[in-house]
Amino acid sequence: MNGLLYGIVDIGYVASTDVRRVTEQLLSGGVDLIQLRAKKLSKTEIVRLAGEMLEITRRSGVSLILNDYADLLREVDADGCHLGQEDLAVAAARELVGRPCIIGKSTHSIQQAIRSQADGADYIGFGPLFATATKPSAEAIGLADIRAVHQQVTIPVYCIGGIKVGNLSEVLAAGARRVCIVSDLLLAKDIAKRTRTVKQILEEST
Repeated sequence: MNGLLYGIVDIGYVASTDVRRVTEQLLSGGVDLIQLRAKKLSKTEIVRLAGEMLEITRRSGVSLILNDYADLLREVDADGCHLGQEDLAVAAARELVGRPCIIGKSTHSIQQAIRSQADGADYIGFGPLFATATKPSAEAIGLADIRAVHQQVTIPVYCIGGIKVGNLSEVLAAGARRVCIVSDLLLAKDIAKRTRTVKQILEEST
């Protein structure tokens, strides 16, 4: 869990038929962790797509995370799941999965970050920093607490929400060490090239 860049294959931006290509492009660009986010698909379809992605991620040694649906980790050999604040508790998810796995938690405040670490999360998402079309109803939390949250928790913190190449330096200057980027990668004309650009910026900041 020491990676700098977390990529998400979000079916809100990517057609199901394009999942394999996008996954290959993100991995070619250097993402360290990758998630399948498919809010509107059936569980059967999610299992199928996760299986396609696993064929690629296994070759690259990159962990595949499912958004929500801890129960699907009994059906597909993904490496973990990511939970929202309204989803299962971390311990309950681990019990449901029944095998060692990575569990991440979305957090929107320092207090939630501290609680998620205490509950046993392996990493947290912290945001949304900026307004984002990926989650239009979520209120942006800004940059002010980034440095403080890193002082309060020891597990990896992936800043997320509206982060783009154009504001990445601002996010890093505020104290971020790792980021999760969705639309700025997925909507790029050359996904691999954009991903490489972001990864290089992150590596140069460490």
